[in-house]
Amino acid sequence: MHAVRAQQKQLTPQVHAPFPSACVPLPHRSAFAARGRNASVKTCAMASETAGKPIQCKAAVAWAPKQPLDVTTVTVAPPGPGEVRVRIVATALCHTDAYTLDGMDPEGNFPSILGHEAAGVVESAGDGVTTLQPGDHVIPCYQAYCGECKFCKHPDSNLCTSVRAFTGKGVMKSDGKTRFTSSDGKPILHFMGTSTFSEYTVIHAESAAKIDPAAPMDKVSLLGCGVSTGWGAVDNTAKVKPGSTVAVFGLGAVGLAVIERAKKAGASRIFAIDINPSKFPVAMEWGATECVNPKVRYQSV
Repeated sequence: MHAVRAQQKQLTPQVHAPFPSACVPLPHRSAFAARGRNASVKTCAMASETAGKPIQCKAAVAWAPKQPLDVTTVTVAPPGPGEVRVRIVATALCHTDAYTLDGMDPEGNFPSILGHEAAGVVESAGDGVTTLQPGDHVIPCYQAYCGECKFCKHPDSNLCTSVRAFTGKGVMKSDGKTRFTSSDGKPILHFMGTSTFSEYTVIHAESAAKIDPAAPMDKVSLLGCGVSTGWGAVDNTAKVKPGSTVAVFGLGAVGLAVIERAKKAGASRIFAIDINPSKFPVAMEWGATECVNPKVRYQSV
């Protein structure tokens, strides 16, 4: 974890239009207007002022597939039983968001608020929530953890079933409804149980991972998907052993995380492969031993 926090500033997820071409975690409040530029983080309201009340805020709404995101005002209802409302401080862009917006995701429901790679602060908690309280810093997790189902108890699985049937439909478990509505009162669905392209979001308590409040949110937000995906590919899928040779195709956030974890796993040779040679210096810094541009025959640096 400490290694990730120290080096993560160099992770820059790459996604395609309509998102920015070079995306970094976006700060709260001015995130959508900034389009990737750094901006100061401001607190909209304290929990004591907003708990139990609807909140109006800005969100990037996907009204339909293959349409540009609409930055507009939405209403975020208070959390229901077993839920928390989170003020999003930083959110990053993942290719899965673009994949869904392009209409290729079979679970892509519209209209919805995309986003699943973020960090924020619990604004309020619904009835029955005992593991979180206002002020806690959290990472919203599209893969929940209840700790009780057979998948959570299995040593080699994290496919928690506690809320999966509801997050796949874009609604909340307690009542089967959404917590987002448009300015004219129309319901807007949740995405992956997170919906972090909104200044405020409501998630199941099982979908919130509490983190150290000292952790920089614009960096640890990537732990919600990119970094954990890369590390998991090394440990759980490829099962890299000391002395292994590893080839990594694509040097975005996931690729760099794969390189980092492969190095820690003891890989002796790590090939960083990308058609953009400007990424090679960063890959070498993270642990790649050789870089290859497949468009240039026999080129290796």
